Amino acid sequence: MTNKRQALVTGANKGIGFAIAKGLAEAGMSVWLGSRDRLRGEEAVARLRAQGLDVQLLELDVADEASVRRAAAILAGEIGALDVLVNNAGVLVDVTTPPSKVRMEDMKAVFEVNLFGPVRVTQAVLPLLKAAQGARVVMMSSGVGSLTLITDPTSIYSSVNILDYTSSKVALNAVTISFAKELEPLGIKVNAVEPGHVRTDLNGNSGSLTPEEGAATAIRMALIGAEGPTAGFFGSHGRQPW
Repeated sequence: MTNKRQALVTGANKGIGFAIAKGLAEAGMSVWLGSRDRLRGEEAVARLRAQGLDVQLLELDVADEASVRRAAAILAGEIGALDVLVNNAGVLVDVTTPPSKVRMEDMKAVFEVNLFGPVRVTQAVLPLLKAAQGARVVMMSSGVGSLTLITDPTSIYSSVNILDYTSSKVALNAVTISFAKELEPLGIKVNAVEPGHVRTDLNGNSGSLTPEEGAATAIRMALIGAEGPTAGFFGSHGRQPW
């Protein structure tokens, strides 16, 4: 066991997740880089270790119950407490299909990762979060997870109409509040963040922000002090509307 502060970032072998893992390691944390693909995860870990950062691989498929249980057991055998959990893993299947044509199997697949994944991972590592002194949980949401923004014609998010992805992020915001209410008496803060329009594989690298810029809010909320908020939704410009 080690006394160093510990963090787990899911979906961290590339993109925003990789940038979050790097940022938390640069802040002095020992980071578990969650990746469902072992080879890609090992390559990502090697890149960060080459920079002198304390990072290790945790093979983890958030959509697979058995995988999550195994990963949680491995963590429990290696660390005594988990100070930060960033539920970053997410998928976007199709941006062109209208809601009336979305296949149910595709919608279920998106929810399995984007919604049920964060729930099952948080539940699985909760004993480790409770063992920490004031743990932090960050849910990677999206601007389209805000009902206010997607119905505001002045917002760029109002032009987006992706049934499965959008609804999964709206639901994730509700999940954030639920966990925050339960865990606040234990000193655990749970917040959702939106990274902005980031260049990632998720959107065909069409975004305007770098992964590092998109990771900034998640890193900031993962490192907030005792005076920081809980049950909130935050972006680069501060608190966002639900």
